[in-house]
Amino acid sequence: MDHNHEHRLGIEAPHSHLIQALSPAIFTIIWILDSLVFSFSTVLNSFVPWIVRLILFIIFIAVALAFIRASHNILFRHPENKSDLITDGILGHVRNPMYFGVLLIYLAFIFLSISLISISIWVVIIVIYDKLATFEEKQLEELFGQKYLDYKEKVPKWIPR
Repeated sequence: MDHNHEHRLGIEAPHSHLIQALSPAIFTIIWILDSLVFSFSTVLNSFVPWIVRLILFIIFIAVALAFIRASHNILFRHPENKSDLITDGILGHVRNPMYFGVLLIYLAFIFLSISLISISIWVVIIVIYDKLATFEEKQLEELFGQKYLDYKEKVPKWIPR
């Protein structure tokens, strides 16, 4: 990896893999400690029945995995065409479907046990993923120019249409 953080096309944000590995680890540890051990901030669990939280968890996990699978299938279906801007399939509805799916997985666990501390960590993770996506989008703007700018105007960054 280039340690001087020179902005070159085709590279991910600096420390992207580390961030994407540490974020779920930190979230999981905090979620487990708050939800299953200490229950510092799980007061809302008593207001939302367990079955409702379980159903929401299952729904959000299923939707998250669908987004991740759809984005993986479209991004890696033709590895020989990496120089083409892909705007069809799930990428015609949201610009960052894989990151969106990952964020939904966190949300699913928040529904399973409504930990207010975990919600605050999730908000921080959203900001981090937004910065990662913004970095990658600047790369795509440099690579595809107006074609990518037009795509950005038509397709939302986070909330699918």
